[in-house]
Amino acid sequence: MPGMNSTSEQLRFASIPAHSVSADFAGGGLSSDLGPVLLRGVDLQIGLTKRLAAALPDRRHQSYVSHSYHDLLTQRIYQIGCGYEDGNDANRLRHDPMFKLGAARLPFDAVGALASGATVSRFEHAASGQDIYRVSEALVEQFIAGFAGPPKSLILDLDHSEDACYGQQPLAFYNHHYGSTCYLPLMIFDG
Repeated sequence: MPGMNSTSEQLRFASIPAHSVSADFAGGGLSSDLGPVLLRGVDLQIGLTKRLAAALPDRRHQSYVSHSYHDLLTQRIYQIGCGYEDGNDANRLRHDPMFKLGAARLPFDAVGALASGATVSRFEHAASGQDIYRVSEALVEQFIAGFAGPPKSLILDLDHSEDACYGQQPLAFYNHHYGSTCYLPLMIFDG
């Protein structure tokens, strides 16, 4: 008899062309992260990565491109969503079967690796001020699209939070209030 924290049923997820995706806990190809597959299901419903990719003009010479902006955004957003905030984590995760499934790639195809940390870094550092503005507009459009209809009122709560840094990380500064070197991200909650 299965315990309270287990299931004998298979879980089904968004498929990729000509393949179905399910989880059954019986072994085989393993990964410690189910998050990318769950994030892909949500992303397919709300269209976040598609909207953000449409906001960014791809200025690269296309004959040298292996990963579209949509692929790079998908990989980076899913990695951050799963707790891998550093771009160099891509080197380790580019062959992970769950991250490949999340990016709609075959999980055990050696040729279909995701982008390397160097590619992710070039992508992140190529953004201009105009690109950041367009992405910001796309995020506002995404927020508005989350409502079934216009709300009668909207209360936004802006708050910052300490994100402690260790070593010489770029754009990290000493904050006297927290007594540490940190990032101080501003978060917006609608309440």
